[in-house]
Amino acid sequence: MPSLRPFKRPAPNWPDYLARRAAEARDPRLAEFFAAGQLDPEMPIGEAPLVALDMETTGLDERRHAIVSIGLMPFSLGRIRLAERRYWVVRPPRPLVRQSVAFHRITDSEIEHAPDLDDILDELLAALAGRLAVVHYRHIERPFLDAAVQARRGEGLRFPMIDTMSLEARIHRQSLWARFRRWMGRPPVSIRLHNSRERYGLPPYQGHHALVDALATAELLQAQIAARHQPSTPIGQLWS
Repeated sequence: MPSLRPFKRPAPNWPDYLARRAAEARDPRLAEFFAAGQLDPEMPIGEAPLVALDMETTGLDERRHAIVSIGLMPFSLGRIRLAERRYWVVRPPRPLVRQSVAFHRITDSEIEHAPDLDDILDELLAALAGRLAVVHYRHIERPFLDAAVQARRGEGLRFPMIDTMSLEARIHRQSLWARFRRWMGRPPVSIRLHNSRERYGLPPYQGHHALVDALATAELLQAQIAARHQPSTPIGQLWS
């Protein structure tokens, strides 16, 4: 898991942003995606169509590194739709390096005949359209996908996400109790995916596979809502 880096750009007013992008997008598939994504921020999370999204990348800097795999897991608070899962290995524009292979375990032979992200982008957009994306640490998925689409279609791709790491940070990094722990010199509570799952009694999974981590993220959000929120919580209070 990367170290946390600051996210300086404030979240936009998502309904207005998506409506504007739907009207202005030159690429018809992007326009369709933005039009389908205009969810009401007052919609209860228990009624929202959700999809967990995870990516493996060749590094942590979207300007120098690239996406190598994408996993999607559609779900709701009551059900994970395993039959609708999607997984792609995609070919990065630059050769893999040893460090990234050791991390995500995707090898040169696997990407040799893999498609470019542009070849599966319409499929990906269709699978995401109309659903609220759920990630664990949006500062990977959001900038990498935005940069990759910008490079291929000449237009960026940003949309609201529920970040399960951010929800954990509200409790374990930003609360009064967390600040008191820091004042006492206690180490911060880990909000990495596997540590967060442990706190809710969820089973351990082998990490750094995009589809497995998407499943793990979906289960984590279900547990977070059950333990600390309500199905009636508006999605606008949870997305970033």
